[in-house]
Amino acid sequence: MDLEAIAGVAHPPDGDPAGTVLLTHGAGGSRESPLLIRICDEWARRGWLAVRYNLPYRRRRPKGPPSGSAKTDQAGIVEAIGMAHDLGHGPVLAGGHSYGGRMTSMAVADGAAVDVLTLFSYPLHPPGKPERARTEHLPDITAPTVFTHGTADPFGSIEELRAAAELLGGPSTVVEIVKARHDLGSKTLDVPALAVEAALALLS
Repeated sequence: MDLEAIAGVAHPPDGDPAGTVLLTHGAGGSRESPLLIRICDEWARRGWLAVRYNLPYRRRRPKGPPSGSAKTDQAGIVEAIGMAHDLGHGPVLAGGHSYGGRMTSMAVADGAAVDVLTLFSYPLHPPGKPERARTEHLPDITAPTVFTHGTADPFGSIEELRAAAELLGGPSTVVEIVKARHDLGSKTLDVPALAVEAALALLS
């Protein structure tokens, strides 16, 4: 896998990988997100090759949110997924946090092939604007999908998320992180472990 091409960092397992997991960041973030690092460490511990990578807009400039880059960012995700399949390690899972997860879900809805889609803090709508739902592509997703979501996330309530999950064209699981906000911080729950276990359960 050409990690340099996608500005990626690999978390290799101890032995031969059971599969490959690709995760990318939210708007304004990067591959150095503490959440992505923790999740990739958990996947590697379970025997998977995990890669956290920067979206094209972040490769172009080190700071700031995306601006008009959705199509380019989705193309970068498709490229990364293709590289993961070329490795031939087994199943390919992909997703990301917030904007990165949304872009990955749109790439998958448009035909990018993954065995499981894993989405963290999916931004259902801008805070305080539930009428601006970002769900129009969800019925086109047939891959099994895991939503890991905080109950205090201003980008969508758990009730709104469960309703959105019902729109999917394939099976889904919602991992509820009690009292967590958009960053999925929790003092009581092991968020990476819960998300990985849910994805493995859907895979099997």
